[in-house]
Amino acid sequence: MTGEAAPCRGGRWLSIIGIGEDGVDGLSPVARDLISKAELVLGGKRHLALADSLIHGERLSWPSPIGKALPEIEKLRGRPVAVLATGDPFHYGVGDMLMRSVAADEMLCLPQPSAFSLAASRLGWSQQDVSLVSLHGRALEGIVRSLQPAARILALSWDGETAGKLAAFLTARGMGASSITVLEHLGGPKERIRKATAASFDLGDVAALNIVAVEVVATGDAMIVPLASGLDDTLFEHDGQLTKREVRAVTLSALTPRQGELLWDIGLGAGSIAIEWLLRHPSLKAIGIEADPERAARAARNAASLGTPDLRIVQGKAPDALTGLATPDAIFIGGGLSKAAVFEAAWSALKPGGRLVANAVSLASEARLIELLQRHGGELVRLEVARSGKAGSGDSKAFVWRLAAPIVQWRVRKS
Repeated sequence: MTGEAAPCRGGRWLSIIGIGEDGVDGLSPVARDLISKAELVLGGKRHLALADSLIHGERLSWPSPIGKALPEIEKLRGRPVAVLATGDPFHYGVGDMLMRSVAADEMLCLPQPSAFSLAASRLGWSQQDVSLVSLHGRALEGIVRSLQPAARILALSWDGETAGKLAAFLTARGMGASSITVLEHLGGPKERIRKATAASFDLGDVAALNIVAVEVVATGDAMIVPLASGLDDTLFEHDGQLTKREVRAVTLSALTPRQGELLWDIGLGAGSIAIEWLLRHPSLKAIGIEADPERAARAARNAASLGTPDLRIVQGKAPDALTGLATPDAIFIGGGLSKAAVFEAAWSALKPGGRLVANAVSLASEARLIELLQRHGGELVRLEVARSGKAGSGDSKAFVWRLAAPIVQWRVRKS
C-alpha cells in the first residue's frame, strides 16, 4: 500500500458495495473495478470470500465491535477503500455507521436488492403492505408491535435459531396458526424456501443467513397490542403504581410525541407512559427513572411483553439519577413532585420548546402544581373518571358510578 493513490471517482474515495449470494457474477463492471483498485477492502468473512477473486489490496474482516474499523478507514481518507455489505447497505446495513465518520459526497454506494426485496419478490408480496423488521442483533420482542391480525411481516434473522424462537413466541401469544416461511441464501445457488405453521414448526438445519416471513393468524384471545393509546390496564403487570388507562391516554396526548424525540419518565412505576410513548412511532426513545428495583424490573418485563424492549431504565433516585442522561424533548413526572430538586433538575435539562407533563393525586402535590403554574405558566386540567360498579353485595343487579380519585394534570412548554 505504497506509492500514489489510485484515482477516486469524483473525490468519492469510499465505495460501499452491496454483494449478493451470487458473488462476483452479480456485480456491475463499476463495482468490480472499485473492488479491484481498492487499497483496502472491508467486509464480513462471507463477503470477502464472495469477492475473493477481485481483491488485490489489503483485506480486513469486521472487528468486534464493528466501530473499531473506523480508524482504519480514516487512515486512508482520500485513497480508494471499498466496503462490502449484504444487499442494500443503507437498509439495516453498515451505511448508517459509516455516515457518522464520512460525508456523503465522499462516498459512492452501489446497492444490490435487499433481503427484503428478494423475499418479497419470491412471495409475491408488495413491500408497501408489509412490516419490515430486523431481529439481527435485536431483541425478539421488537416484533410485537407488528403482530396485528392478518399482518404480513418480513424479519431479518439473527441466526439459524431465530425462526424457531419466533414460532414459539407467536404460539405463546395465541398466534400458533400463523404461517412462517423461512427463506435462506436468497439469490444464490444455495437458495431454499420452506414453510410451516408456528404451532407445528419443525424446520431444521436453518442456515444462519435467512429472512423469515410471517402471515399472522390470531385467535380471539391472542395478545395483540392495540394501535390506539390508552392500553387496557390488564396488559401491564403492576403493584398499583400504574397510570390508569383513561388518564394515560390523555397524558400521551398532552406529551405530544413527535418523530425522533426522547422522553424522560421520572417515577417510572410499571412503565406504562414510557411504553406507550415508544409505541407511537419506532423512531421515539424513552428513558425511565425508577428508584425501586422491583418496579424497575417489572417495567422491563412490561416493555418486553408490549414490544418496546428498547426502553432504557435507569434505577436510581431523582434528581441524582438524571445526571448525564441525554437531553429530553419531553418529560413526564409521575412521582417525586414532593421534592423541589426533582422538578428543578428536570426543568433545567428540558430542551427549549420541550414539553413537561406532571400528574398529581394528593392535595400536597396539587398545591405544588399550582405553585409551578404560577411560576412557569402552562395549564392545569382536572381529570375525573367514573366506572360502573355493583351497588351492594351478593347477586344485586343494580349498578352505580364509582369515582376514581381525581387527577390534576399540569402541562407546560418551556420557552
